[in-house]
Amino acid sequence: MQLTISGHHIEVTEAIRSYVTDKLAKVLNHFDEVVTVKVTLDVEKHKEKDGQRAECIVHVKGGDLFAEAIGADLYASIDDMVGKLDRQVLRHKEKLQGHGAAR
Repeated sequence: MQLTISGHHIEVTEAIRSYVTDKLAKVLNHFDEVVTVKVTLDVEKHKEKDGQRAECIVHVKGGDLFAEAIGADLYASIDDMVGKLDRQVLRHKEKLQGHGAAR
């Protein structure tokens, strides 16, 4: 698995990098067929929406998963993004195993 963490208008410190890595490791532990993960952290400074944005694109066998969260705190945004990504990974895994089709 190739993990890329980049920042836009923000410096990605070692603390942020390790926080994102630890959170993603828990999510991606559910699913072994992850090829690449790209995380982008951004500070938005617009009049209508100020906030810290975290987005993640996970390339897995069979498609891509995308999650994004915007909040007042970067760590809260990362937590929200990881929660969304976790639900998508579990749904994708169920779809591949075929449990969702038998109703």
